[in-house]
Amino acid sequence: MTATPNGYVTVIWQTRAKPGKEAELKAFITAAVTPSRNDPGNIDYEAHEVEGRPGAFVIYERWENRECLDAHLSAPRMNELVPQMLKLIDGSIEDGISLLRPFRPVR
Repeated sequence: MTATPNGYVTVIWQTRAKPGKEAELKAFITAAVTPSRNDPGNIDYEAHEVEGRPGAFVIYERWENRECLDAHLSAPRMNELVPQMLKLIDGSIEDGISLLRPFRPVR
């Protein structure tokens, strides 16, 4: 992942709960939102549940730059959270990550 020309980084993370773990994953994500929003360099951190698809979640994140995102991902709490999350999600964390690169129409 690289930063956009103006420096900020936008990440979309999509995941699905393992069968029977939907409520537990939603609670887990809910508890992780505030600490992530408080990480240095966070611009926006929003968790969403996909309407009509129980157990499907999307997190939208924006960071001031790649260094802030990297610091978030390597925060000490992640060493504890990642193994817990892997027990709740179907697939890997990496498979659900997309970096968005903004563009605008030419005027």
